[in-house]
Amino acid sequence: MPKRGKRYRALLQKYDLTKEYPLEEAVKIVKDLATARFDETVELAINTNLNPTYADQVLRGAVVLPYGRGKKVKVLVLTNNPDKQKEAQEAGADYVGFSEYIEKIKQGWLDFDAVVATPDAMPEVGKLGRILGPRGLMPSPKTGTVTNDVKSVVEELKKGRVEYRLDKTGNLHFPVGKASFPPEHLAENILAVFEDIFKNKPSGAKGNFIKSAYISTTMSPSVKLSLNDIYAKLKERGVLS
Repeated sequence: MPKRGKRYRALLQKYDLTKEYPLEEAVKIVKDLATARFDETVELAINTNLNPTYADQVLRGAVVLPYGRGKKVKVLVLTNNPDKQKEAQEAGADYVGFSEYIEKIKQGWLDFDAVVATPDAMPEVGKLGRILGPRGLMPSPKTGTVTNDVKSVVEELKKGRVEYRLDKTGNLHFPVGKASFPPEHLAENILAVFEDIFKNKPSGAKGNFIKSAYISTTMSPSVKLSLNDIYAKLKERGVLS
């Protein structure tokens, strides 16, 4: 474990690292730990027992956070269809076009946070896979970013749509808001993530496929969530039986 600074060690004294906390309490602790001089991002990390090398255990999707991410999301729409270009502009996309943006990306331009493409654009957009793929920016039908419904997707991205996929070790990572958010807003965003994960539960998932979950801010240690508390809340919402 890397050596931690005085500030970080002081934060560790504010709560019990060995304890699992109910969602509302965990959120309040994390907000209390956010002492940096900027509005830290609150992050959710979920550890699963899924193995993404098996096709029936792949977990990937997108969730719209009820209270957004607290960040202005720059959206690029790639389409050669004039009607879809107009639709994207009206929906609030920051950049709309086709060949000119493809060339800019090839030359190193990456001043955007999300990319949406129409299906007919994918033969050319697919050639950007080596650039966009490693950065998590490649449009995909699985996350709804390859679509003819450009308007809806752009609007969702602007509101706080977060894409997710398992990493090689079966973990998921989500930005779920800012430390300045009211605690109830952070809690709702986190529950929305869990709801979406269970709705997209892979067919190959066995038993309680979520092993643990933690929330933290950009500069703070993590707080372990009580999964029993999360499950109880999801049962109240009819997500779990």
